Amino acid sequence: MYGATVDEIEDAAYDDKLAEFEARIARGEKIEPGDWMPDEYRRQLIRMISQHAHSEVVGMLPEGTFITSAPTLRRKLILLAKVQDEGGHGQYLYHAAETLGATREEMLEALLSGKAKYASVFNYPALSWADMGAIGMLVDGAAILNQTMLARASYGPYSRAMIRICTEENFHQRQGEDIIITLAQGTEEQKAMAQDAINRWWWPSMMMFGPHDSDSKNSEILLRWGVKTRTNDQLRQQFVNQMVPKLHKLGLSVPDPDLHYDEESGNWIHGEIDWDEFWNVIKGNGPCNAERMAARRKAHEDGQWVREALEAYAARQEAQPA
Repeated sequence: MYGATVDEIEDAAYDDKLAEFEARIARGEKIEPGDWMPDEYRRQLIRMISQHAHSEVVGMLPEGTFITSAPTLRRKLILLAKVQDEGGHGQYLYHAAETLGATREEMLEALLSGKAKYASVFNYPALSWADMGAIGMLVDGAAILNQTMLARASYGPYSRAMIRICTEENFHQRQGEDIIITLAQGTEEQKAMAQDAINRWWWPSMMMFGPHDSDSKNSEILLRWGVKTRTNDQLRQQFVNQMVPKLHKLGLSVPDPDLHYDEESGNWIHGEIDWDEFWNVIKGNGPCNAERMAARRKAHEDGQWVREALEAYAARQEAQPA
């Protein structure tokens, strides 16, 4: 490139690196922490993985309220294990984001300050034991579809973390389905509890997949770079096709008057989602936004002495002679 400016040379070098990066993704190779990657790829991954980690940790809160009031010891032990799993999932994901250069402190500060988001579904209240079933069946069911896709993501640490998380999430969904099946086959009052929970969690679960593809500002680049392999609307349609027959088989209905089966496509066609409600919750105005953030801030403050003790221990170890 004789006679080229420094900027032109740098632009050409960047284009070559980007072309090789995209060729690797097209070949199905994983991008690893030490590999070259576009700044936007790194930024999108940090945003997405940290948001996912925050969602796992905040997701412990609605279910944690029912640990002390589970109907049997067996149910209590299963719920305890599930909440513990979710805390572990948050750890896996924070570690994955750290491989991209983000620090745990930066990510937590973004969450606690309200800058970072988490799944909108966790800003709804759990009102009865049946909600533990609806959350497991619907919320975890939606999460599994999204996470199974992410287990094939182009970024290695994220992909590998999702493989283990998906395995555990499958047990969580089975737990939820077991609760809903038990209630649906119980007394009329128990079946009514199950139906009430499904009614309240159906639409928040549908919103979990995010806005329509035409309104998603991040989907195009995430699909191009192999972070996602399916769109929001494709995943949402798969969720509806899976859940509607399961609920109908139990004698439960879906709270969507426009829901109908399309013979030609083989799909259950759902009604329009209340996107005003979705964006209102995202903006922090949902039923439990303030409660969830207050709980996370209190937990962070209560754990300050642990972080200080760890820092003091690390400093002491470093000061000791080799």
